[in-house]
Amino acid sequence: MYVNTGYLNQAETDLENMQVPLRINSSGVYRVISRPSMSTLRPKGRADYQLIYIASGSAWFTIGQEKVEVSEGNLVLLRPFVRQEYVYYGKDKPEAFWVHFTGSRAESLLEEAGFAQNQILYAGVFSEYRDLFFQMIRELQVFRPAYEDLLPLLLEQLLLLVRRHRMEGPGERHRIQKEMEKAIHYFNENYYRDIKIEDYARQQHMSTCWFIRSFKQYMNVPPLKYLTSVRIRRARELLETTDYTVSEIGALVGYENPLYFSRIFKKTDRGFSGGIPKCRGKCAMIQHNPRHFLFIFLLANLSSGRHILIRCHKRQFTIQPLRTQDHAF
Repeated sequence: MYVNTGYLNQAETDLENMQVPLRINSSGVYRVISRPSMSTLRPKGRADYQLIYIASGSAWFTIGQEKVEVSEGNLVLLRPFVRQEYVYYGKDKPEAFWVHFTGSRAESLLEEAGFAQNQILYAGVFSEYRDLFFQMIRELQVFRPAYEDLLPLLLEQLLLLVRRHRMEGPGERHRIQKEMEKAIHYFNENYYRDIKIEDYARQQHMSTCWFIRSFKQYMNVPPLKYLTSVRIRRARELLETTDYTVSEIGALVGYENPLYFSRIFKKTDRGFSGGIPKCRGKCAMIQHNPRHFLFIFLLANLSSGRHILIRCHKRQFTIQPLRTQDHAF
């Protein structure tokens, strides 16, 4: 169970205050990791508003007489003095942010965001929401100068973002486009790094399953396959424009193990339509892009441990076993 919370210094009886335009009482985040469940029951509710954002996974809320599953990307509004009953189950891997607030402007701000007729509102899964919640939590924890004035502005910004995303169109479609374009840019700029899809999704505050599913929907290939294609494309470019060795090229595009790089290249490369030819007998004659073929054949033989000598005459290659007295190229 992960909990990170912050509270304003006020008494429990002062949760409701209509003398101020807007005030944040508390904010936090829950991640149910090891516990089977975590439940909340307030038969008479609270004196202030509570807004809960399901950032990932899902949670169960009792709305009226019905138990409703609320999935990631949804906001749930619990108004003052209304019964509150909800459960987070560990198997659903929920991550939920929440904020308690009060003030004379609270209701109008909520209505403008879309809560006039709704208690549950889909707002999409955006990293900006998480950032604003974490900023509210930090402000409530460290008590920096003017933090009480800054907190309402953060909540207003959150509600304005919800309103904007809803006005821009279907939230999920817009969110997928934005997050996938961000991932594509990151993969193309950082292909040489040790990128793990699970780590990237976690860093962007997305569930791994959602990210993989959405990326495949957007690009027609899973993210790992796309990243591999970026690396192989860059390897071809290095092959054609530099004199780096196979091992050096592999390391430059994110593969420290040259044998693994060899297998990935042979499996992924489609530019060499004839596949990787095998040397039959003493030699073989091949006519292809010279540098491209040289690279592929070297990879094929690196994995088998054989040594080869390649002689070039115009655009033809003669491939022969490397004798011990020959020098490596």
